[in-house]
Amino acid sequence: MPAETGGGLGTSGPGRVLVAVYGTFALAAGSRAAVQLATRFDEAPVAYLLSAFAAAVYVVATVGLVRGGTAGRRTALAAITVELVGVLVVGTLSLADPAAFPDETVWSAYGRGYYFVPLVLPVLGLLLLRRRTAAQNPPKSPPPKSPPPKSPPP
Repeated sequence: MPAETGGGLGTSGPGRVLVAVYGTFALAAGSRAAVQLATRFDEAPVAYLLSAFAAAVYVVATVGLVRGGTAGRRTALAAITVELVGVLVVGTLSLADPAAFPDETVWSAYGRGYYFVPLVLPVLGLLLLRRRTAAQNPPKSPPPKSPPPKSPPP
């Protein structure tokens, strides 16, 4: 299905960089999770499944950002919101109960293993979506006021 008018958010400037980072994280998290699930699943199944889930979220966010239009923005917004909640919840749980996470996920300790990019990335994504949505839907100005009616000549 072609993108709606307006193109994707990742077609220029900061949007292009954001899409590149999301794509890179999708590949990195997906590859890491695939290897971990295939070779060491019994060591930390929750952590490895969470990394696979994170990779899927990054893929969906990337596709939404590239697709653009109303549907793409909604898809990206949903994925990036899930990502932010995931980073905050998993980050908090991994610090509060380290025994529950015997191996790190992409989102462990708020993405410490990835220099906190997983924590910053959804914030930047949401800001970009907000800015682009506001630019595409500027507030409508009220119609011009009509001049007051002229009184009849005396």
